[in-house]
Formats: sequence, structure tokens, C-alpha cells
Amino acid sequence: MKFNMIKATVVALGVLCAFQFSACAMLSPANMTTEKSVLDNIPRDLPNQQTHLTTLLVLLPEIQAIYDTTQMAYTTRAHQIAYFSRNEWAGTPSQMMLPLIVETIRDTHYFKEVLSVPDFGRHTYALRSEILDLKQDFISNPATFKLTMRYYLIREMTDQVIATRYIAMSVPMRERTPYAGVTAGNEAAEKMLRELVKFLVEKAS
Repeated sequence: MKFNMIKATVVALGVLCAFQFSACAMLSPANMTTEKSVLDNIPRDLPNQQTHLTTLLVLLPEIQAIYDTTQMAYTTRAHQIAYFSRNEWAGTPSQMMLPLIVETIRDTHYFKEVLSVPDFGRHTYALRSEILDLKQDFISNPATFKLTMRYYLIREMTDQVIATRYIAMSVPMRERTPYAGVTAGNEAAEKMLRELVKFLVEKAS
């Protein structure tokens, strides 16, 4: 009798442990690796410009809320945005674009000095920008990466906008995959920066 009670207790404990193990397994997060990518292309063959005795302050790009995230945006139908679950940016678009803008402008040697946040030293001009679109577009055929920005050149002395430029880039993707979108995104960023330099050389004279 006593043996049967002990046996029953052991079996009950075994069932309880198995149940708890199964419950823990179901509640444990899935082991999904997230791939992080960056925008880091800048034009490397820009001609050197004659240096002007002016200073430019580059502000952190403003961005629409739907893109102000490390999540990588894409669209498969009009008026809708979705995000990849296993692919994301290593930083927000603003965080990635700011150093690219600064480095590209410095490489031209057009300005005596190019400042960036948090350095708000005295400056002749300020460059404010907005990221309006940054996504992989699977509606088009072939799929494309779309990057759209608007730039404002501001004279520090009067705090007035003296010139604006709207630049939209749409670069075809070689495949309909997130990584192909990253590659196209870097190409779009490089082309965008070339157009930005033309704008500044033209307007910040």
C-alpha cells in the first residue's frame, strides 16, 4: 500500500514537471536573429571646390513619424506601410543620414568649416532637412528603393530660408529581398548627396 502511494506520488510529480517544462517552452521567445544594415555610402569622386570663408551648421534631419524608427519599412500596396520582422536598420534614418551629409560636404572643401550637432558654434549658414520617404517599394516592377528629402538653406544672420531643394530618388532593386533594398538604398543615398552638393554650391555663394 505504502509502495503504491510512493509510486503514485512520483508519477504525479513527473507529470507536473513535464507540464511546467512544456509551458515554459511555449512562453519562451522564438530564437529569431535580426539582421542589421546601414546606409553608409557617400560619393568619393566629388571635385574639390574653392574654399569660401563661410561656415555651415548641419542640423539633424527631421523625419516623418512612420520612418523615425530602426524598423525597415516597405510597401506592397498603396497607402500602407509595413516593417520587416527580421531586418532592421542599425540606427534611425536621421542618425544614419546626418554623418553622411556632414562628411560629404566636408569632402568638397567648399566651406571653411562644417559643424554638426551638438556643436552649435557660430556659423554663416544652417542646413535643415526633412526625410519624407525612405522605404522599399514592392508595388513597382522592378521593386525600387525610394528616398525623398527636402533641404532648407538658412542664413544665420537673418534666420531666413534663402533656398530650398526637394530631391527624390528611386533606385531599382536587383531582387525583391530586404538586402537588395539596402543595396539600392545606399545607391539612392549616394545620388542624393551628389544633388545636395550641387544645391549648396549653387546657393551658398
